[in-house]
Amino acid sequence: MASSTFSGPIKAGDIFNTTGTTIGTNVANVGFVQMAQSGEIDIIGADATTRVAVIPANSQIVDIILDVTVVSNDSGTATVSIGKTGSTSLFLAATSVKATGRTRISVAAPLAAAWDIGTSDIDIIATFDGQNADGTTGTAYVTVLYVQNKNNV
Repeated sequence: MASSTFSGPIKAGDIFNTTGTTIGTNVANVGFVQMAQSGEIDIIGADATTRVAVIPANSQIVDIILDVTVVSNDSGTATVSIGKTGSTSLFLAATSVKATGRTRISVAAPLAAAWDIGTSDIDIIATFDGQNADGTTGTAYVTVLYVQNKNNV
């Protein structure tokens, strides 16, 4: 399947400015398109840090999702934190990857950081911590949903 690349941001809708009060005729309906970046992260063996996404400056992070599809069989604890360089658990504190399932960011904790990421691109990273570094199984994916160049500040 083919794909297209745009420098963005991408907006959709056909009425750019409100000139009256009739929805569908003259009330603005243009909005930003939600974007996504995702990747598989390393949750086998020793501790590892994986780059998941690089989010463009002035974007708004809407959600970050951790999906564990194959559990880590480390004989000790096994967790994943999601954050950015310099603040590795900003969006998701250490979360067990010893059971399959889906975990989403807590809205309350990283709200200010997610609302507008600032004037520089940010690197979203996932950090795996295998207590005994002896696991031989594990598969997890992280998906970052964001609105490009929303610039809420």
